[in-house]
Amino acid sequence: MNTPLRQINLFADIANAYAEAPGGVLDNASLYAVVAEGMGTTKEALDARIPIGRAGVPRSTIKRKIRWYQQTLKQLGILEHVPGARGVWQLSEKAGKDLHRAATGVTLVAFNTDLGVAIWGAHQDVFRRFDEPIALCISSPPYPLRKARDYGGPNERRYVDFICAALEPIVRSLLPGGSIVLNLSGDIFESKKPSRSLYLERLVLALNDRLGLALMDRIPWVNYSKPPAPTYWACVNRVQLATAYEPLYWFTNDPDHVRADNRRVLEAHSAQHQRLMALGGEGRSVTYGNGAYRIRPDSFGRVTAGRIPRNVLERGHACSDTKAYRRQAQALGLPKHGAIQPTSIPDFFIRFLTEPGELVVDPFGGTVKTGLAAERLGRRWLVTEWMYEYLRGAAEMFTHFAGFQSAFG
Repeated sequence: MNTPLRQINLFADIANAYAEAPGGVLDNASLYAVVAEGMGTTKEALDARIPIGRAGVPRSTIKRKIRWYQQTLKQLGILEHVPGARGVWQLSEKAGKDLHRAATGVTLVAFNTDLGVAIWGAHQDVFRRFDEPIALCISSPPYPLRKARDYGGPNERRYVDFICAALEPIVRSLLPGGSIVLNLSGDIFESKKPSRSLYLERLVLALNDRLGLALMDRIPWVNYSKPPAPTYWACVNRVQLATAYEPLYWFTNDPDHVRADNRRVLEAHSAQHQRLMALGGEGRSVTYGNGAYRIRPDSFGRVTAGRIPRNVLERGHACSDTKAYRRQAQALGLPKHGAIQPTSIPDFFIRFLTEPGELVVDPFGGTVKTGLAAERLGRRWLVTEWMYEYLRGAAEMFTHFAGFQSAFG
């Protein structure tokens, strides 16, 4: 057991396990599984117990070692207990205290490629002077958390004004039928109550009333690997269900001419549908729902390129790009961003809502996943981020793209 433990850096493995978990939160059972997988250890070896101490109480030596490193990370201010939840830990807000925010009014090109540019600066300082047509804005703004993360963010009371102010200059430059997609949180609760906040409903109405944006859809991003949040109301008081999705809100400035085309995101047909197409369609005649739905003998026989996606995105939070970013950030000694969506989310909406060569923007760039997806898909892109360290780590993901230049040296 000691050999594999000596061969890996458990400090890094454990810290990264929390960093890659949604919201930086993990229960111990999930932590054991993640670290064991990294060690190449079987579940049987992980659960194996041997007598420990004078009392000879059977314990798992691997789990015991992991907990020791966990406690050390707590003493370093990197981890903390989730209040009221036994065996559930999270990244401490102190973990990223060395972030450097761009000064007000200062905007600098952090890095760029032939297709796009990442700017170190506040979004309002960039987009209020911006006049190039935008096809899509896709972003995951800071959530209105009770305790803001290191990169900051407004509280719930100020949130609607904050988002409207951030989007107003972008909406001015939006092409007719252009889109705005926001990844928001559905897990904001009323103070000391298990009832959810209505801030999302207020935001949707404000974006329509103030900026003239029409709501095209609410698309759940379903992620079954999310931790069992809300921890206090689901795991302690047992009055809520464990959350498995985040809402993605899709708006446009002109629903009559929206620049969407679901043929750009068609998915593979099921094996059953492929068989029906090969056979020329159904061979039966059936009626359901008092005639509302009919299957005719030739139904599903027309050969098509694929099936239209449902308005639910099932994506895990694990992402090879996120892992690569975290490796680069660690190698450079940088604080890691604790709230990262997989690249597959912006990839889907960029394909669905834009054409190659059009401009995609993200005012809350984080680790520049929007830029990365746009670059790969041949779209132009502009991302703003006010934390220097996040852009420095993200730049390493773009070094192989044409025209890459960096202010980081």
